[in-house]
Amino acid sequence: MLRALTNARRLARPWKALRARSCASHGPAGPPEIQVRALAGADHRIAEILMNRPSACNALGNVLVNQLLEALAQLREDQQVRVLLFRSGVKGVFCAGADLKEREQMSEAEVGIFVQRLRGLMNEIAFPAPTIAAMDGFALGGGLELALACDLRVAGVALAKELIFTGRRLNGAQAQALGLVNHTVSQNEDGNAAYHRARELAQEILPQAPIAVRLGKVAIDRGMEVDIASGMAIEGICYAQNIPTQDRLEGMAAFREKRPPRFVGK
Repeated sequence: MLRALTNARRLARPWKALRARSCASHGPAGPPEIQVRALAGADHRIAEILMNRPSACNALGNVLVNQLLEALAQLREDQQVRVLLFRSGVKGVFCAGADLKEREQMSEAEVGIFVQRLRGLMNEIAFPAPTIAAMDGFALGGGLELALACDLRVAGVALAKELIFTGRRLNGAQAQALGLVNHTVSQNEDGNAAYHRARELAQEILPQAPIAVRLGKVAIDRGMEVDIASGMAIEGICYAQNIPTQDRLEGMAAFREKRPPRFVGK
């Protein structure tokens, strides 16, 4: 999908809409709730997923979840993507969590199936490349879980979030103090200050060796789930996969020649 956009690098890529697969509990498909684009210029190899369901504050309903899963599946196959950003097209909102109004119309069996799909969505956000949530507004319930499933999070100072267990609301600075977000920024008039900081973070990641970054992510994510000995074994396996790559040799050559490396992802 993103490869088709690689010839127009000087201009920002257009948003590509994703239509949801058919869903028995819904009528005709409405406007796309998830859009995807690849960035250009200094942001080349950064992809963005835009949540745009203003009528429900980006609540996680069937259509949005279907389209988000489809977007992630397509992007997962594109080796050109080195950083993935999640952002909102609705000012003042990141994601309001599960669509409770929609859930009221579901049968008990449908609720169980939908909850399983939500869990699957959080697993799919464990993307091969680094992921960043640009939280320029409320992240409630499942919306907070979505942000926490990303590797990094940037929040506006005025951001209020409802914690899943306690229902307490925190602003961005408090969330950073608790380790829930990596950075806080003063919000701007357009309401997208966190998005711009997230792009800056993505730009810092882009020059790094993409294979090493992906393997480092695997080593950290998997190593945190096991004991130290097993974690070290996982790290060793990941490092062994990096040894024969062209990127490792290029990094060594660039260091020796005192020049910026030119990584190709192989």
